[in-house]
Amino acid sequence: MNPSLRMNWLIAIALLGWVLYLLAPVLTPFVAAALLAYIGDPLADRLQKLRLPRTLAVVVVFLLTFLMLGLLILLVGPLIRTQVGALLDALPEIVRQFEQVWLPNIAETLDLDIGEDVGIGAFVARYGDMAGSWGTKVLVSVSQSGGALAAAVLSLFLVPILTFYLLRDWDSILVHLSALIPAEQRDTVVGLAQDTDEVLGAFLRGQLLVMLALSIIYSVGLGLVGLKFAVAIGVVSGLVSFVPYLGFVFGIVLASLTVVPEPEPLWQLVGVVATFSIAQGLEGSLLTPKLVGDRIGLHPVLIIFAVAAGGQLFGFFGILLALPAAAVLSVLVRFAYHRYLKEHPEIVDELADELADKA
Repeated sequence: MNPSLRMNWLIAIALLGWVLYLLAPVLTPFVAAALLAYIGDPLADRLQKLRLPRTLAVVVVFLLTFLMLGLLILLVGPLIRTQVGALLDALPEIVRQFEQVWLPNIAETLDLDIGEDVGIGAFVARYGDMAGSWGTKVLVSVSQSGGALAAAVLSLFLVPILTFYLLRDWDSILVHLSALIPAEQRDTVVGLAQDTDEVLGAFLRGQLLVMLALSIIYSVGLGLVGLKFAVAIGVVSGLVSFVPYLGFVFGIVLASLTVVPEPEPLWQLVGVVATFSIAQGLEGSLLTPKLVGDRIGLHPVLIIFAVAAGGQLFGFFGILLALPAAAVLSVLVRFAYHRYLKEHPEIVDELADELADKA
């Protein structure tokens, strides 16, 4: 590729990135719908092989998806709803126990003088004006962000509609896109697309299995510890574990709070910490390597950065899509890296010599 053509490509990519950044709020439902269509396309293709029309196959995929979600809600929903309701009913007692027992003991241990009117109620009474000012600011912020809230609600309705049309025309879209690729670059692009499809598919399937496994481990472990809300905390912690370390932090904090009203909470607290520590160790050493594998090839720091960047640019959907996007990007980066080393063999020799010296 000559320098002028390469510069034109760089300028085009930069302009495209700038336009995508400006259109980020609008693009969110389209990106989410494209991801859902990508996930559902293999099943729709298999149904087509059974001589079903494409539109009918897509309808069947949608029905199966909603049926599975409905069964999940009917089977697991009541148990989680019961435990969440019991947890909310127990919150006043948790607050009272914290105010009357734990907070004075902590203050005595740390030799702190916090006065007689200890507790959340006293804090609210003392700083009521400040709380009112904060409440006013929050209400103003919510009222000013009504447009953003309406856009989010609209996105929720748009995603299923966009997913249906994208899934119905998925194969046709891919054929038209492949026709735009120059013949001399087609093999390279198709190879990258296949690698990306393999990595992304393995990652998504593996991540779902990791979330399911963590939900079971958390629920069973907390149940053995004797927590009243083991299933609710375990399932929710497992489901939010798609964000690195979020399930661990959220679960251990919530489970520790539910231990507070118990007469002898120390051993249960030790059990809670042990449960989440063991689950975190299993996730890092067994679940993620075996179920997801090292196919992404990203350092944990880069994964956390990808999640933070996705949330900053695209909000909640950005968090959901950050790791799949990082998986796709890793394929492109590895390809560019190997291509660069292939064009500069002297660098490979230098790296080999440095590694040999350090060994």
